[in-house]
Amino acid sequence: MALLITERCINCDMCEPECPNQAIALGAEIYEIDPSRCTECIGHYESPTCQSVCPISHTIIQDVAWRETPDQLWEKFVQLYPNLNG
Repeated sequence: MALLITERCINCDMCEPECPNQAIALGAEIYEIDPSRCTECIGHYESPTCQSVCPISHTIIQDVAWRETPDQLWEKFVQLYPNLNG
C-alpha cells in the first residue's frame, strides 16, 4: 500500500525532505503523498522514513484505497529508478 497523511498533520515539514521518491508535497492544507510515487521506501530503507520522522504518531498511515503488495512496491521502485536497476 502507499501511505497517506491524515488530517493530524501539523505541517512541520519533517517528512517532505526525507522522502527518497519525492512523493510528498504540501497540499492545499496539509502535506500529501502521491501514491503513484510512494514505495513505502522499499528499495531505499528498511521502513518508511516519513513515518519515522513524523512527530505526531499515527499521522502517516497505510492508504487502504491504494493496496499494493511488497512485490508491486518493488516494481514501482524499479520503474521510478531504471538507471539504478539495469
